[in-house]
Amino acid sequence: MKGDLFSSEHVVRPAVEPGMSIENAKCVKYAVSGEMFARQGAMIAHRGNLQFERKGQGVGGMLKRAVTGEGLPLMAVRGQGEVWFAHEAQNCFIVEVEQGDQFTVNGRNVLCFDPTLSYEIRTVKGSGIGGGGLFNSVFSGHGRLGLVCEGNPLVIPVSAQAPVFVDTDAVVGWTAHLQTSLHRSQSIGSMLRGGSGEAVQLMLQGEGFVVVRPSEAVPQKVQQH
Repeated sequence: MKGDLFSSEHVVRPAVEPGMSIENAKCVKYAVSGEMFARQGAMIAHRGNLQFERKGQGVGGMLKRAVTGEGLPLMAVRGQGEVWFAHEAQNCFIVEVEQGDQFTVNGRNVLCFDPTLSYEIRTVKGSGIGGGGLFNSVFSGHGRLGLVCEGNPLVIPVSAQAPVFVDTDAVVGWTAHLQTSLHRSQSIGSMLRGGSGEAVQLMLQGEGFVVVRPSEAVPQKVQQH
């Protein structure tokens, strides 16, 4: 069989070590040797001796309530083998979380993560109902976190002298030690006249980084099971 489709650009290579790696811009490969966690429905291919288990509750106290901030259920993958993850051809990225770090991420952007990472779902401080009732997953520990993003994300430095204001529908996540609050950029009179459609943003202050995608959120598609 010949043709561009079968070139080295597209043919996958065996994993050289356990764990997560970028297969291409739209796909993450995970060489499983034991256990890992991923977004349900994100598996597009696998080989080896692997079992997939959907969970709504914790697994031995390690997997907490298996729902991300956007209500996306997670699954545990166990065994020995390779598995590929993707979501709607969105761009894939890997974040290295080091001991002592915390990374807050919107649940819609979670693809997969190492079992050495723990997470809890928190309400974004200052968001309230007016900010869409934001619920994000806060990851800590030591390991890799696979993320998806529509388009190429912007990573914007935040400093004490220069807070950053982001659209709540566009924010992907931010690093630890940033404080959040709602910021109203329009007057009540302007809002009553129709406004600009950008009345409220999430303000981040402190020292760190915020990750923003170059598009606003669209309604989640109903998953078929």
